[in-house]
Amino acid sequence: MADPLIQRLKQLIVTTLNLEGTAPAEIDENAPLINSGLALDSIDALELVVKIEKELGIKISNSEESRAALASVSSLAGFIRSRADAARLDAFLNRAA
Repeated sequence: MADPLIQRLKQLIVTTLNLEGTAPAEIDENAPLINSGLALDSIDALELVVKIEKELGIKISNSEESRAALASVSSLAGFIRSRADAARLDAFLNRAA
């Protein structure tokens, strides 16, 4: 069974960054998000960080932490699980993209 957080993050990435022509299912959860993989640039990364902070109420405090969290969808899911409030995470998972 697919991880619901990873599936929700893929949807969030596609909608937040307006990745027209990319379906969430096409995103490899272990592929790099920045440069290769999805080839997101620094502006895309910033937009994604702001959206995650707003949706989940967690802070990504510096560029080093951001690079680690945004290494892949899987690493982002792990970062969120380690920092997010359980009730807020549950609400995020149950909210439509």
